[in-house]
Amino acid sequence: DAQGRLTHQFLVVSNISPKDPSRIIEGNERVVRPRLADAKFFFDQDRKKTLADRVPGLDKVVYHAQLGSQGARVKRVRLIARWVAQRIGADVILAERAALLAKADLLTEMVGEFPELQGVMGGYYARHDGEADAVAVAIETQYLNRRGTFSEASDLVAQSLLIADRTETLVGIWGIGLKPTGEKDPFALRRHALTLIHSFEAAGARQTEGCWGLKLRELLQITASVFTANTLAPETVEQVESFIYERYLHQLSNQHDPRSVIAVMALRPPLDQALPRLNAIQTFLQWPEAPALAAANKRVGHILKKSATKAPSLIDPAVLQEPAEQSLYDALQKVQPLALLAFESGDYTASLKVLAALRSPVDAFFDTVMVNADDLSLRNNRLALLSQLQMAMNCVADLSQLAV
Repeated sequence: DAQGRLTHQFLVVSNISPKDPSRIIEGNERVVRPRLADAKFFFDQDRKKTLADRVPGLDKVVYHAQLGSQGARVKRVRLIARWVAQRIGADVILAERAALLAKADLLTEMVGEFPELQGVMGGYYARHDGEADAVAVAIETQYLNRRGTFSEASDLVAQSLLIADRTETLVGIWGIGLKPTGEKDPFALRRHALTLIHSFEAAGARQTEGCWGLKLRELLQITASVFTANTLAPETVEQVESFIYERYLHQLSNQHDPRSVIAVMALRPPLDQALPRLNAIQTFLQWPEAPALAAANKRVGHILKKSATKAPSLIDPAVLQEPAEQSLYDALQKVQPLALLAFESGDYTASLKVLAALRSPVDAFFDTVMVNADDLSLRNNRLALLSQLQMAMNCVADLSQLAV
């Protein structure tokens, strides 16, 4: 009602239009009453035993034949949640407690009768048991995004559990060979990947500078380490990481310019930085310098790739002969530190704006300088200059992907 209190009313949809609907109403009331009575009975019975007391019983509940019981899974999720909490600044004790109790409601009468209430009932029972509110919230929100809509966990403790739960499933199920196919994804690994992506993406949106303390590769490695030796295929971490990036690329390509998405994702940026970098690239493409710099970067890539010798890491300023290469070198010395400073602060648009100043010296270099000179020292020095230029221009994204 208007005061937020539960009423005695409910809605029924019928595909007939009777003159007297009272029989239909009475029939549905007869069905609803015993269901509510059952639920009240289960609720009262369940509260006689705490969630913590139910945890040992999870050792007898099979999770997967190759991955052990739900009890074994809870132990893994606890370790992951603890590690995640440390990285993102959540309360470690509460995160670990939430992970311990997260699956205990599977053994309650209520969830046994109404499986769709997993997590929801765990939150109610946790509060009844006197658990911290953050623990209850984490338990009831651990199943977010399993029904097609994506929501963010409400606090850092809940995030720790959500990330740990999804990552354990992704790595474990994938690692025993049950990766999704074009037709089947029985363990919803695609959705789990999107949930992880959303968690990183939301964290990136909250950052004022720098990136999140959680790195995807490290998260996957820690997760793989909590499984019993030889349980997972050796290439699991690399494959799951690629799968997640592919899912993110596909998702972003449906919402943004595909070329820009490919340019950003080609460098496999931290997931929390991908969207800010993409926004910066789309701003960059509106500037007059963009086409020339993208084309130059593509040309640099071709030259370095086709070179018979690997570009040296250091440039010798004394070997620079042509005015154009000296000007490019000087411009790089001024621009690169400023671009890097903006990049490290998370201001990717500013970083690209600084790099835009390289357009004129880059154009002049390619107009007047022969990179593959006969003199080996001269050639190597110019290759080193181009290598440094490529590193500078590719700090935010692979600009060569934007060239027409």
